[in-house]
Amino acid sequence: MNKKIRIDYFSDVLCVWAYIAQIRLDELKQHYNDELDIQYHFIPLLGCTAKRIGEGWQDRGGFKAFGQHVKEVCSQFDHVDVHNDIWTTPIAKTSANSHLFLKAVQLLEAKGHISKDSIHDNNSLFELITWEIRLAFFKEGQDISHMDTLYAIAERHDLPTNIIRDLIDNGEALAALCRDVDLRDEYKVEGSPTFILNEGRQKLYGNIGYKIIEANVQEVLYQPENQATWC
Repeated sequence: MNKKIRIDYFSDVLCVWAYIAQIRLDELKQHYNDELDIQYHFIPLLGCTAKRIGEGWQDRGGFKAFGQHVKEVCSQFDHVDVHNDIWTTPIAKTSANSHLFLKAVQLLEAKGHISKDSIHDNNSLFELITWEIRLAFFKEGQDISHMDTLYAIAERHDLPTNIIRDLIDNGEALAALCRDVDLRDEYKVEGSPTFILNEGRQKLYGNIGYKIIEANVQEVLYQPENQATWC
């Protein structure tokens, strides 16, 4: 089978459900990697945490209560760990810096500054950096809204941080991030994480089980080429 399908994957690095869902994405890649073209996009669900959490959870206890909520959610899943001081010390101000940084890393790959064939446990270097940024926040309690934290992660993997800075400074990374927001609106993405398949006809949003994701992928992979579209 030569067919390869595109999946547009939208997430926010500070979203706990995207953190939890990573194992499902990894499982999907493990079974269908040669047949998938996964395009990663970032949306500012938590672009301003002071507004979304600080004000949104004000009547329920603010950041401390939200952190407790995140710990309770994660306690239901054996495959994820969460820092005891999540959302209290430190408090990440925004996911936008991480998203901007990751778009620069994506551009590094697209421009050939890092090899697309550099695979780590079935993950490209870009995918590995994305996961390490999530881990830095949820598991290690680091402030991933601070650029120094992000550059430290890049340096551990010998990424050319001077080129990353150039891509951020010259606006290319920001333009790529703005395109992600455009695509969010085009596909009417409601939140994080969201899988978009079949040119937007299939949308899977939120805490979706692996079997449901796999069934949708198989539907696109194995449907007859001449099958009529239902109206």
